[in-house]
Amino acid sequence: MGLGNEWDEADLIADGFERVYVELSRYDWPREGIADIDGRPHYFEGWKFDRVDDDYEFYVWPASEQAVAWELEHWAIFARWDQRYCAGEVGDDTHPGHRGIDARYDELDSLLAPYRQVPADARKLVAEMRFDKGPRYRVEGTDMWFRWRA
Repeated sequence: MGLGNEWDEADLIADGFERVYVELSRYDWPREGIADIDGRPHYFEGWKFDRVDDDYEFYVWPASEQAVAWELEHWAIFARWDQRYCAGEVGDDTHPGHRGIDARYDELDSLLAPYRQVPADARKLVAEMRFDKGPRYRVEGTDMWFRWRA
């Protein structure tokens, strides 16, 4: 079992949680990103959050193979920046999300914009969130895991 709010990956998987690869935005909790749902990458975008029950309700839709590859590249640029930022090597002003800092990051933002739009046929699912024992942001993904239900 996990200690406190952090869990072992094997326990998360055994309990039906799936990996969150990319966090596109956060405000107190993840608002948008890419996570596995039934073992396949999907975009998620929050539409309702109940802090009392810790229910996070999201629109979800499948992410194409190309979009996932681009999102993971985009995420890796951010994660490497975050590692340097946390080490005190760079400041906020170097964040790749500020246009003009990283040309590839900017290019990927443009390429990904249409994929990140909630389609009319998006499903609504509720996610329970847990965290693994790794760093919050790492090149291969986040420390978040979701267990999904209708």
